[in-house]
Amino acid sequence: MNVVQRHGVRRPAAGLGRLTGLFGRLVRETDAAVGMLYVLPPGERVLELVALSGMSRRIAAPWARMGVGDATPVADAVRQRRLVWVGGPDEMARRYPLIGLMAPFETVLAAAPVAGQDRVWGGVCLVWPLWHPPEPSRIEREAISGFCRRAGRLSEQAAAHGHPLLPASEPVVLAPNRSRTPGRGEAMGAYDFAERLPVGCCSLDLDGQVTFLNTAAAELLGVGAADLLGARPWERLLWLGDPAFEDRYRAALMSRKPTAFTAIRPPDRRLSFRLTPGATGVSVRITPADTAAETGPPSPQGALGALPLYHLMHLATALTEAVSVKDVVDRVTDQVVPAFEAQGLALLTVEDGRLRIAGYRGYAPEFMARFDGEPLTSPTPIVRALATQTPRFFTSYDDFRRAYPQAPRYGDRDAWAFLPLIATGRPVGLLVLSYDQPRSFTLAERTILTSLAGLIGQVLDRARLYDAQHQLARTLQDGLLPQELPTIPGLEVAARYLPAGHGADIGGDFYDLIRCGPHCAAITIGDVQGHNVQAAALMGQVRTAVHAHATSHLTPGTVLARTNRLVTDLNPGLFTSCLYGHLDLARHNARLATAGHHPPLIRYPDGHTESLHLPPGLLLGITSDSDYPTTAIPLQLGTVLALYTDGLVEAPGIDTDRTTADLARHLTQADDDSADHLADTLLHHALQTVPGTDDIALLVVRVNS
Repeated sequence: MNVVQRHGVRRPAAGLGRLTGLFGRLVRETDAAVGMLYVLPPGERVLELVALSGMSRRIAAPWARMGVGDATPVADAVRQRRLVWVGGPDEMARRYPLIGLMAPFETVLAAAPVAGQDRVWGGVCLVWPLWHPPEPSRIEREAISGFCRRAGRLSEQAAAHGHPLLPASEPVVLAPNRSRTPGRGEAMGAYDFAERLPVGCCSLDLDGQVTFLNTAAAELLGVGAADLLGARPWERLLWLGDPAFEDRYRAALMSRKPTAFTAIRPPDRRLSFRLTPGATGVSVRITPADTAAETGPPSPQGALGALPLYHLMHLATALTEAVSVKDVVDRVTDQVVPAFEAQGLALLTVEDGRLRIAGYRGYAPEFMARFDGEPLTSPTPIVRALATQTPRFFTSYDDFRRAYPQAPRYGDRDAWAFLPLIATGRPVGLLVLSYDQPRSFTLAERTILTSLAGLIGQVLDRARLYDAQHQLARTLQDGLLPQELPTIPGLEVAARYLPAGHGADIGGDFYDLIRCGPHCAAITIGDVQGHNVQAAALMGQVRTAVHAHATSHLTPGTVLARTNRLVTDLNPGLFTSCLYGHLDLARHNARLATAGHHPPLIRYPDGHTESLHLPPGLLLGITSDSDYPTTAIPLQLGTVLALYTDGLVEAPGIDTDRTTADLARHLTQADDDSADHLADTLLHHALQTVPGTDDIALLVVRVNS
């Protein structure tokens, strides 16, 4: 192990300590604002954060563990064994939309693998403010590659000696670089200077905790200095609990760019906060918000750039939880408009070289109808944004009209964002937002919107694949079930099938009605173990075998025995339950046998209903020499048989005997004797009482002559 236990705390061993030392040197040589070092433990597929610089563990928590397959710069660097450079927030938004949405900071970033001869041992990530050149310098490249070589050799040597570098219980936080340490006299002079200032001064460390505030700041905040020292302001002062304060602090810390906001101290004292970041934390200047600019309402065009992180997290979570295309459309149209304060939204998809309207808000249907089916060759801003795969922002109607004089304007809309939805390098759709006032679309706004579009594109592409697989699965399953049941004189029959699977899951439930002669028929129902293509294929084979044997006028027990031998010979690794019955309408009797399937419900002509007792046989496919006893019952006029699969009565935590008895009672109480009504009654009751965790097949047969 590379860690040692002291007083219950895991501490890094010497090898990891040397690696951290190399990392600290790299941060100093490259003058990175933030650095993160990861190790990839042997046999694992998750990168673990072991050291960081320029931020606290708490702020770095979302990036403490990352899968090698995740869409992040450091994961890409590890997978591809190369330097990954992200030259700004726009590029981050396009390449890594989820990160761009969750961390819309004005930064540039480099990620590189820590690799040896045969494997990758980890990765490193460095972040600079946006004023850094768009490409790494030669010195930076050499420093990064030199660190990766040395760190790779160190990791190989540690593993060769049986002590691979593994993460400690907490990542090491490197002490911030200070140009010098002031003496006591100098520190006291700085304190006196801050106390004499007429404005409030406050210092926050890398974790957001107050390390100093002067008397003016305490008075403006309405709290004693001792109450705030060591605390985070937004956690101690309820009126600063709005996520905007913490979000501005994080943005300033990451981008090394000053920022400001106003807040109201109850009951009505408006205060202005200006945050100035540095390598060791953030300085905050607090003053009364007396000017019109400070006391006026927030600018509409600034609201998007300051969108709270928690709102973005909620929006990202809602999108990533969407499954089908309809889910994506519903979440986008319902949540993006209020979150981004737009007056209009349109979501379009690309299908067969044309645009299709998937959803919209804030537009009249007749206006949107003109864009449905528009070819991808038309000279419109929508198609232009798709063709170039580049977001287009129009800050006013004049700006829009200059670019597209013939483009229609809806109402008084005065600003637009056309955001292509890209997945795996190809356009899958477009998101259009419109506003009824001019809007400048700041860099932060454009970054967030571009990131959002990238995330929607990925989610939409995945949802379309889901819908295609779902449709394929259902088409396959429908093809394996009877397309139409035959008409049998003397029998009234109704069948129901209700799938409960998701995506490409295919149930193995089946049913059938087979004509065996002028006055006889066979009924069967069954359920193959599993929900996949293999289960569906076996279901088709079992149903075909039962159908073939039924026309040979064999006893039910013999039909199941022969079908069982077929399933055993196929050796699919799956078992099948099956109930088979032969109905002789001329002699008014029925013979039934079961292979581990639920017994049918029988309702007698007098209305009494019970679960028919049948001697059980083994499931099909267990052993080739199983016997299946046959049971004969009378089949009088008005008798009803209900055959069903376990989805009708079974679910986790449900008493099957009770649900079966309830089902029988509902069959007794049904006020209509038609097979269709009885089938609907049973299905409706089951859906009200049994969670839909499995497919349901139901076959209701009523003797009417």
